[in-house]
Amino acid sequence: MSSDLTASAPSPAERLRPGLALAALGIVFGDIATSPLYALQEAFGTHGVAPTPANVLGVLSLVFWSLIGVVSLKYVLFIMRADNKGEGGIMALLALAQRAARGQARLSRGVAALGLLGAALFFGDGVITPAISVLSAVEGLGVAAPSLARWIVPITIVILIGLFALQSRGTASVGRLFGPVMLVWLVSIGLLGLNALLREPQVLAALSPHHAIGFFLANGFAGFTTLGAVVLVLTGAEALYADMGHFGRPPIRVSWSLVVLPCLLLSYFGQGALLIGDPQAAANPFYRLVPQALLYPVIGLAAAATVIASQAIISGVYSMTREGIHLGYLPRMRVIHTSEDTRGQVYLPGVTAALFVLVLAAAAGFGSAARLAAAFGIAVSGTMIVTTLLALLVARRLWQWPRICVLALGAVLLVVDLAFFGANLLKFGDGGWFPLALGLVMVLIMSTWRRGRFLLMQAMRKQKIALADFVLGIAAHPPQRALGTAAFLTGDPNGVPHALLHNLKHNQVLHERNLIVSVETLDTPFAEPGERRAVEALGGGFHVVRLRFGFAEQDDVPAALEQLVLDGEAVDPLRTTFFLSRETIVATERPGMALWRDRLFAYLARNATPATAFFRIPPNRLVELGSQVEI
Repeated sequence: MSSDLTASAPSPAERLRPGLALAALGIVFGDIATSPLYALQEAFGTHGVAPTPANVLGVLSLVFWSLIGVVSLKYVLFIMRADNKGEGGIMALLALAQRAARGQARLSRGVAALGLLGAALFFGDGVITPAISVLSAVEGLGVAAPSLARWIVPITIVILIGLFALQSRGTASVGRLFGPVMLVWLVSIGLLGLNALLREPQVLAALSPHHAIGFFLANGFAGFTTLGAVVLVLTGAEALYADMGHFGRPPIRVSWSLVVLPCLLLSYFGQGALLIGDPQAAANPFYRLVPQALLYPVIGLAAAATVIASQAIISGVYSMTREGIHLGYLPRMRVIHTSEDTRGQVYLPGVTAALFVLVLAAAAGFGSAARLAAAFGIAVSGTMIVTTLLALLVARRLWQWPRICVLALGAVLLVVDLAFFGANLLKFGDGGWFPLALGLVMVLIMSTWRRGRFLLMQAMRKQKIALADFVLGIAAHPPQRALGTAAFLTGDPNGVPHALLHNLKHNQVLHERNLIVSVETLDTPFAEPGERRAVEALGGGFHVVRLRFGFAEQDDVPAALEQLVLDGEAVDPLRTTFFLSRETIVATERPGMALWRDRLFAYLARNATPATAFFRIPPNRLVELGSQVEI
């Protein structure tokens, strides 16, 4: 069975280097490395099972085999093989799955729906992670000094405000600190766990899976619902795949196997050892492990670690949004590149504003990590199901794995994923509704935008004149020509752009050279040099220019045109005028979408970043001509 999706040479990130492995600790593992703050607290807390020795061993066995089975085997060994020219994440996987479903309309629609759902749940994850992570860290103050408990939420909000205030600066300047801080955090929680484990080494019996089976048999339905807490140890597993493009597979795999997994297991088993000796510690087993003299330093270190975890997920939401824009699922938004050296570091002001409001609302509204845990579990387990289904399709269609192997693997993975999701779904009324509501809104926005763009292009295509016929007509009846080059941006290079027709009609003039420019986003992160530009000369000074960009690239149209040589002459950006038609969308009762969705699409289109800014077209070289289109 072949697992290689492309024949491209390994990138430098694919070669294992200690510096990359250290950086991966901070960027990739921030979320999963802070799960010990709240996972076992949720399993044995107010709504959990009693912390009896048998239950502790059962839950620890579930934790151990979940980390091994889901993270090590599913994500590290299987999911991370599905790289899209080195890139990972739900949108990159969606692009691969759409390629696998090409030619089958029903399957393509199902894949698109799954991908939208996964992206929407990931956005919910991006809202909940900062809130639950920072809350769980600051809650240590209530253990150190109960009188400070009333300040937990205000302090959390102050930290979150500071976190979002720094977003516009980007992570380039502080990224080098993430790895060392996370390494100190992981070693610290590992040593704290080891200290307790040495006092109660019998908890190592939980390595045997029979304790997990016995836990379900003894607790029945309550044992099943505990899976809603166990899934919290897997939060951040998706980041291993999403951040693969930054570091490559080897650094992530080595960091996980040699540092992250051992430290996490020591922390969880140490908390379990503490609970066997002191069941009252179930209210906050993580901080009960910490000696009183070290409590405040560990709280400070936990706060730093959770800020890093929050930054990682926020950056992931930025990347996912940018990819969604390029793949046509989201309206254009302002994208600011915050690093001249690192391609993937971007900042989206609109997304930041939305996340800021929602994260503060989650932190203040839920008020504690325990109340947010139910919401968190649904977002995590739902995303895992989508990832599994899309990856199985890629394995069967693109990698040509035998059907029986895909079915067997899928059965095992989906049983686990669905069990986690089902257990969390039972907490719908306790907060599970929150990520589902966020996901529903995001699916609505993305599906409406995608469908609306299709209807818009369909309506515009009906009004267009064939470009080839138009060029022949111009040759027969030549108008007055102006010096220089005109570039007309269009979504349909086979038809005459509206802006060209309006310019000819009202100004009675054509330029010496006219470029009909279309921009296409590929389903790969980066375009190969040979596929970036395609030029077709039509005669009479007309050229069709097709520009292609990967979904992880900046669509810089003027820079791409500057590389062209047409009719023996380079395209001079200073002598090029860009013409663009700005459509005003009018919602009607026409078939296609419900009227309210037409109006939503029109609203999104009005508030989208103008194509001129998105494609980096200089304002002083631009002429915009308006038109109305009914959908």
